[in-house]
Amino acid sequence: MSRFCKTLIVLGILAAAAPAAAFDRYPGIGRAATEAEVSAWDIDVRPDFTGLPKGSGDVDRGMELWEAHCASCHGSFGESNEVFTPIAGGTTLQDIETGRVAALIDGSFPQRTTLMKVPTVSTLFDYIQRAMPWTAPKSLAPDDVYAILAYLLNLGEIVPADYVLSDENIHEVQARMPNRNGMTTEHGMWPGAPASSGGIGNGGKPDVVNVVCMKDCKEKVEIASALPDYAQDAHGNLAEQNRPVGQTRGKPTGAPEPAEGSDARAAASALALAKEKGCMACHGVEKGIVGPGYNEIAQKYRGQADAAAKLAAKVKAGGQGVWGAVPMPPQGHVADGDIERLVEWILQGAKAQ
Repeated sequence: MSRFCKTLIVLGILAAAAPAAAFDRYPGIGRAATEAEVSAWDIDVRPDFTGLPKGSGDVDRGMELWEAHCASCHGSFGESNEVFTPIAGGTTLQDIETGRVAALIDGSFPQRTTLMKVPTVSTLFDYIQRAMPWTAPKSLAPDDVYAILAYLLNLGEIVPADYVLSDENIHEVQARMPNRNGMTTEHGMWPGAPASSGGIGNGGKPDVVNVVCMKDCKEKVEIASALPDYAQDAHGNLAEQNRPVGQTRGKPTGAPEPAEGSDARAAASALALAKEKGCMACHGVEKGIVGPGYNEIAQKYRGQADAAAKLAAKVKAGGQGVWGAVPMPPQGHVADGDIERLVEWILQGAKAQ
């Protein structure tokens, strides 16, 4: 049972045990969760496969589902760096034998993919089942989840191309996960860690009394990144995405700030607005992701006198059919002035930088 469900149960017990007078000030507010509501949330799959639903799916079916629901954000082979970082790549047959991904240690692969990091196959099943696809979470049947996961595992050469993944054999797959031995419990915050490694061992508390080391300090801190140059700004300026407090700051990955009043400054401002409003999740500048690329849109409407009005109306109200079956959801939450700025930027030839 998930932590959320346990919390609901505890709250229900407390509510039943509390005096009725405690709720008199707010009559009619709140009620006990129904069994159906609890079961809708209680879908977590644990590392020992508790909670795993019955079902099965093969690699071929998974490839079909992947192209229909997943490729727009993750790429046809799970190696896309457009919307999200790659899922497949960076693992070897030797990693499958050892259960430790060498590229995580020697840095030989430019990016940390999902199959490189995740030690438990149940984690992949659980996340796909509860959160994917991005635009319609929890819409996949268990057989679909098994099939998609089988396809991903085949991309990493963890299972063969004719494999049928099911609730009966998924534990066998766990024994071939490339980073299955990469998760450690040998630390002070894990109850089972021995005292010799800083764990609480015999029931004591972890050592949280530390002394700051001020010896042999570096005079200058250099921020490094394993990402190749072309992928540095795949997710915008990382330095702007950190917490505003604390000593840690991410490496600046955005383009240099253009001069005040320049065309580049105006383009950068429009690009920032598009990112802020979530437009870049579905539209690339040069090419499409879920919807068409902005330069494709500009080409389609070039020479039309009423292009700006048409596009602004479509952004506001949404639509479907002009660029395929995937609908453009209405963006009524975006202010009219912001829509006009975005449309002008698109029609003038949107720039990525």
